[in-house]
Amino acid sequence: MLRQRILVVEDEPEIADVICAYLIGEGFDTEWQKDGASAIEAAARECPALLLLDVGLPDLTGFEVYRRIVRNGNVPTIFLTARAEEVDRIVGLEMGADDYIVKPFSPRELAARVRAVLRRNVPREDIADVDALRIHDIVIDLRAHVVTRAASGIDLTPAEFRILVALAEEPGRVFTRSQLLDKLDDDGSIFERSLDRHINNLRRKLEPDSAEPIYILTVFGVGYKMRK
Repeated sequence: MLRQRILVVEDEPEIADVICAYLIGEGFDTEWQKDGASAIEAAARECPALLLLDVGLPDLTGFEVYRRIVRNGNVPTIFLTARAEEVDRIVGLEMGADDYIVKPFSPRELAARVRAVLRRNVPREDIADVDALRIHDIVIDLRAHVVTRAASGIDLTPAEFRILVALAEEPGRVFTRSQLLDKLDDDGSIFERSLDRHINNLRRKLEPDSAEPIYILTVFGVGYKMRK
């Protein structure tokens, strides 16, 4: 899977270092530019998957940088700012930006916002009209919410079903717990502290031997993945 490139435009090196390090750890590629002119040139060389754009740059405002970059096509954008005035948020969003986050913020919150914006900006024609997912002898009927293994039905809770689908949509990809929760885009019914319990219940129902799983695998020190 290609890593999505995030263009980080931030004039404070310490903040940029934290943002880039965390996003790289979450599976993204990053490029850092410290002023508006350099950001415009970088976006022209290669259009990023998403733009993290500080409003208060030393040469141009973030709003002006955004306006120039999107002349050549839409780029999903999150504005970063140390100011919390409502008028700034309104200006940025009315210009077409996708989100607006006020400093200080947690890197985890920022990564969650990035993934949410990227999900919302997937072109509809790129999303396959899939009725079922198949992982070896497991079949997941997405419309009927039915799971079978070797033609035998498996009774899953709604939370277990959603976790299984999230893993099966990208077999072989290793998800950290936070990445899996972000992909679930949960309504609050699944928490990081309860995710392991849901995984264990899934294995008990799904695996021939839950003590030696062959479908939902643990990558120690990282998270979980579905076998290819």
